[in-house]
Amino acid sequence: MDMEALRHKLREKIELLSPMVENVARSLYEHPELGLEEVFASRKIAEILERHGFSVEYGVAGMKTAFRASKGRGKPVVAFMAEYDALPEIGHGCGHNLIASVALAAGIACSDVISPETAEVTWVVLGTPAEETIGGKIIMAEAGVFDDIDVAFIAHPGQRNSVGGESWASWPVEITFRGQASHAGANPQGGVNALDALVQAYIGIRNLRNSLDDSVRIPGVITHGGDAPNVVPDKATARFSIRAKTSKYLEEVLIPRIRTFAEGIAKATGTVLEFSHYEPLFRETLKYPQLQEIVERNWRRLGVEISREEGGPGGGVTDVGAVTWRTPAIQIGFRIGDVRGHTREFAQATVSEAGIQGALLAAKVLVLSALDVVASPGVIDEMKRRLSDVQNR
Repeated sequence: MDMEALRHKLREKIELLSPMVENVARSLYEHPELGLEEVFASRKIAEILERHGFSVEYGVAGMKTAFRASKGRGKPVVAFMAEYDALPEIGHGCGHNLIASVALAAGIACSDVISPETAEVTWVVLGTPAEETIGGKIIMAEAGVFDDIDVAFIAHPGQRNSVGGESWASWPVEITFRGQASHAGANPQGGVNALDALVQAYIGIRNLRNSLDDSVRIPGVITHGGDAPNVVPDKATARFSIRAKTSKYLEEVLIPRIRTFAEGIAKATGTVLEFSHYEPLFRETLKYPQLQEIVERNWRRLGVEISREEGGPGGGVTDVGAVTWRTPAIQIGFRIGDVRGHTREFAQATVSEAGIQGALLAAKVLVLSALDVVASPGVIDEMKRRLSDVQNR
């Protein structure tokens, strides 16, 4: 393969796709959809891929808004992951409209430029719904969608260009205390106050951080505290986003400590505890230094100085983590401005000139990195050995 000629063609192809990138980003911005409801977004992206010769399988892993689009033949199988779910109230405040646009452009560019006549490779674009809630990639990973993928890429907008930092493990918990209702004025002693139990548990769980690893996060909200002030609450519920650097610490230390504490409160107050997980376990991202080096080299090839920081104070969570434990994968970051994510201002920035240009730059990094991986099959073998070693520890 003439690598320099292919790099030039890939960069040129991304530029030619810039109207499509902007159109998709704006269309999704104007039609925000919550997780598992992304009918407009998933169909729009999949239909564009079909027009570019991809074979599309809909309803992947039992989710109607998930899809797998493939083009090419043989190995390796290289995937670009698209996200497209929005946030309540603020729309695309996490920039998933740009994530989808980048994956779409990268898949089309690679399949057109690096065709079967150039190299034996299968290009895949995966439509992955509900990242913000149930973690669509987790469900897809459990269903075996990534089992034949040799390497997967995704690009996320933010405040800086990067090779991708860390994401933490998370296993959200819902805690409900059930007591006995009674008239709060006439017969308070006849009731068992579920809210009192929950408040004690809430404060205690938040204070558990003092005796746990520094890298623990336990943000929570009370979602139900009763129905009327003159009735002793017989039910009170809170949700906690339980986070730690590793899923091992989360499963073996943090969650058991929280559950034991809540059980103690229930026993002391005469309430009944219900303890459950309202979202699946999000695993931390497994890093692949080989992929990070390839991505960094291509940022520099495009004349961009990148951040080598590991994501600031940490605590962020993504379902990409589940993918990294199934196959070599990387989530790079690309800058669209100084605004922070999960805000209306960030949503607006995704369709700004800086947002679109940032997406095009990220798409170039992904396609150049994919080319490097395809041209160096030994890198894939090396990364898979690393994955096997970690899985067998």
